[in-house]
Amino acid sequence: MDNLNLAFIGNLGPTELIIIAGVVVLLFGTKKLPELGKSLGRSVRELKKGLKEGDEPSVSSTPEIEEKK
Repeated sequence: MDNLNLAFIGNLGPTELIIIAGVVVLLFGTKKLPELGKSLGRSVRELKKGLKEGDEPSVSSTPEIEEKK
């Protein structure tokens, strides 16, 4: 299944890409495409920011309770 990830894109020629772009323009319209691009860019930035924050060790705001023995 891993080999199928976007493998079909290498087989697309310029004619197919133009047809796909035309269909996208027909579906969303020329005014909506820049808005979609901006929101996609924001989403990618937020995802990367979230992944970076997830990798950093978090500092607990509550002190740990030490057990007395």
